[in-house]
Amino acid sequence: MLLLWLRALCRRFQHVPRRVPSRQVSRGSKASRAGWGETSKSSVKWKQLEHKGPCFAPAYEPLPDGVRFFYDGKPVRLSLAAEEVATFYGKMLHLECTTKEVFRRNFFSDWQKEMTAEERKLITHLDKCDFSEIHRHFMERAEARRTLPREQKQKLKEEAEKLQQEFGYCILDGHREKIGNFKTEPPGLFRGRGDHPKMGMLKRRVMPEDVVINCSRDSKIPEPPAGHQWKEVRSDNTVMWLAAWVENIQNSFKYIILNPSSKPKGEMDWQKYEVARRLKGVVDKIRAQYQADWKSPEMKKRQLAVALYFIDKLALRTGNEKEEGETADTVGCCSLRVEHVRLHTPADGQEHVVELDFLGKDSIRYKNHVTVEKLVFQNLQHFMEDKDPRDDLFDALTTSSLNKHLQDLMEGLTAKVFRTYNASITLQEQLRVLTRAEDSLTCKVLAYNRANRAVAVLCNHQRAIPKTFEESMQTLQKKIETKKAQVAEAQVELQKAETDLRMRGDSKSKSFLQKQQRLLKLEEQLARLCTKATDKEENKQVALGTAKLNYLDPRISIAWCKRFGVPVEKIYNKTQRERFAWAFNQTLLTD
Repeated sequence: MLLLWLRALCRRFQHVPRRVPSRQVSRGSKASRAGWGETSKSSVKWKQLEHKGPCFAPAYEPLPDGVRFFYDGKPVRLSLAAEEVATFYGKMLHLECTTKEVFRRNFFSDWQKEMTAEERKLITHLDKCDFSEIHRHFMERAEARRTLPREQKQKLKEEAEKLQQEFGYCILDGHREKIGNFKTEPPGLFRGRGDHPKMGMLKRRVMPEDVVINCSRDSKIPEPPAGHQWKEVRSDNTVMWLAAWVENIQNSFKYIILNPSSKPKGEMDWQKYEVARRLKGVVDKIRAQYQADWKSPEMKKRQLAVALYFIDKLALRTGNEKEEGETADTVGCCSLRVEHVRLHTPADGQEHVVELDFLGKDSIRYKNHVTVEKLVFQNLQHFMEDKDPRDDLFDALTTSSLNKHLQDLMEGLTAKVFRTYNASITLQEQLRVLTRAEDSLTCKVLAYNRANRAVAVLCNHQRAIPKTFEESMQTLQKKIETKKAQVAEAQVELQKAETDLRMRGDSKSKSFLQKQQRLLKLEEQLARLCTKATDKEENKQVALGTAKLNYLDPRISIAWCKRFGVPVEKIYNKTQRERFAWAFNQTLLTD
């Protein structure tokens, strides 16, 4: 059945060619980089685009009369705008972020902006605010939703499907394509990742007046909600976004785009991995070149070579230029400062050890001790001479000059291509080392997750330990102990049955075989539970999904599944299989 489903799904991707001339390979989505006032230099991407526009978050529903906010022990009736922002904080009281000073300070500052003059005069200290009734109200609502009768859940499901049918599809060149994120993000408090300096700030409600609509000139223009109008309606067929707006926290562009499973997105995914495949053919030459440049008399050339070594071996991002004070103090390879690098003297038989410690993308800390080549170490010593901690490590290098150098080395080459290539190669190598044909299915899946984890560590894909981790592990350990007891009991019963058989001189009876089968089944169940516990513990701080969906060529995983008899649904869920339909299509064509 799965094979039939895959064949049906893949028919939409039959037109994808096996190879593309290098000049046709995309260099990445310009829509994600360019403002809506800019036009992509790439070719026309569509001739017809028609859609319904975004689905906006519902209006704020005031709190019931019995749910109160208290200040300094006394109930306070807030204005509607202030109450809405108070509910954002109240909903999050159980989360760790609300205990952080940066979060609390940013929230209170933005909350006061939504208050009336009288409210600002009264509410002056967050410590005197009591959101407990608000928090309890939303926790009870969440629990009520979880325990709804089946009929009501089905009704909600039907309503969501109706919304999906209305807003979740577009017509692209005569084909009905699924849209990825047709709903605007509701207002709330910004959490960010890591220790983001803007955490706690108010994410404002997106209004139709903020939104630019992109559709073909001959299509029916989406109707804005009653009483509103769009910021702009345009027809830019060189980009793939359907609607766009600027969010207020980072002042960055947000887009409504096609679903990853759509035909155009599948083609872009395929092209991305093809560029990484092309790198495989020239990577040895590139490495030989930057290793030779470590000895160059030109400082700029040596800095470029060492930076490229970091990008290749450590999967660092280049680092984008940004306005001072606009975002967190995040850096990439080109923007590393002297304070981010420590050179260690030889110890424990290790030489040329470099310690890197900085905030990377999304304020995720990158901390790594790595042994580097001797010439790299010596160059770093030279780069750091007579510099203050806040000085740039690569002061002769810029992001643009590095990107231009990468393009000169290979058309379409970027730091992300290096990350994609090294991620896929790492997965392939780890799967070869960790997988044994004679292992059980559970052990093979564990081997895959460990290989995936090696990639996530390489790419610094971290996550906070889930709040429910300890509780879920305790539950899992209880199941393991229960299963161990059942196995022990089954072993005793089997030994007793075996003794009885010997005493009677009988051959193995049906009852004995049943006890034997029961023991084998219980042992398999125990092995699965133990493997699950191991997998859960190893990956508690690692985000496996980011690499799997964005950096690992799915053809490697599919081929591994086929070779070792692992059902592909053990690796990819239904949504992911739809996203990588092009990869399944290529695999089927090679069967």
